[in-house]
Amino acid sequence: MVLCLLLPIAIAIDVSEKIDKFLRFPELTFGIILKDYYLNFLIIFGNTFMPLALFIAVIFFTSKLASNTEVIAIHSAKISFTRFLKPYFIGATIVTVLSLFMNHFVVPNSNKTYNEFSQKYLKKQEFNALYIQNINLQLGPNDYIFLKNYAVESSVGYYFSYERFEGNKLKFKMLADNFKWNEADSSVTLMNYTKRTILNDRDIIFNGDKLDTTFNFTGQDLVTIDYMAKELTSPDLNKFINQAKKRGVSNLNTHLVEFHKRTSLPISSYILTFLAVALASKKRRGGMGINLAIGISLMFIYVFFLKIAEVLGAGANTNSFVAVWLPNLFFGSLAIYLYLKNAKN
Repeated sequence: MVLCLLLPIAIAIDVSEKIDKFLRFPELTFGIILKDYYLNFLIIFGNTFMPLALFIAVIFFTSKLASNTEVIAIHSAKISFTRFLKPYFIGATIVTVLSLFMNHFVVPNSNKTYNEFSQKYLKKQEFNALYIQNINLQLGPNDYIFLKNYAVESSVGYYFSYERFEGNKLKFKMLADNFKWNEADSSVTLMNYTKRTILNDRDIIFNGDKLDTTFNFTGQDLVTIDYMAKELTSPDLNKFINQAKKRGVSNLNTHLVEFHKRTSLPISSYILTFLAVALASKKRRGGMGINLAIGISLMFIYVFFLKIAEVLGAGANTNSFVAVWLPNLFFGSLAIYLYLKNAKN
């Protein structure tokens, strides 16, 4: 019910902001906008805010019970707080299971269509998925490659650079004007290349016209950009992460954050539900408004923590699993404390 109130408002605001961009393209019909953009808009944002909408709904419903002294009557009938939570637990389970299924299998496909539409019609610069620019890839603790641009269909890139470090010191560098990935034997062909080996007292430089060699990456690694993690279903994302780890790709935290978030956000339905019941089950001076104010404040704090955790988790030197689950651990501890406090009463 809360989602049914919030999503139309969100769509109305979005339409008012985007209507001028829609009108720039005569080929954009109402049906295309509805099917490719707003249907996926509903799926993506509806699923994202489902646990938060549940939190507000539980606070509203439980506050109504408390204001009518029905919670007092339940306690007077010797019904335990644990038994009182059972219907809420069932509701939270339904929401969690639905959200898990959506997050892992449905939302990624919606993200793909939504992003393609946004890039084509709403962004100032159209993104070409077949022509990738400014690629950088870490192959190991001390090995990096860079490409100015890469054409996916022809597997050809330009301005290639490979660098190997020892600590903070550059020890070897290879440059090439042209780069060709050979799918048949997983090799690389470099044209007009330069090798530079840096020693303590001098540099050794060698130039050549053509070199066939191998590196610890594949052509797919070059086109897997961070945002694409949102467009892979969880089995595909997990498969990519495992393959990338075997190939020595070190910083996969952006993909790991996305993978862990797909489970942590639905599980928060339990935590937020128990927290909402514990907060709203007592009759307060000021009535339902105080409970809603506290609940909305906690909701914004949770969203803020969640965004901070995502940014921190994407860092190269952080544990993405801990970072993503940290907001749930904090609010879960608060929910357990309030539950035990209410269970004693």
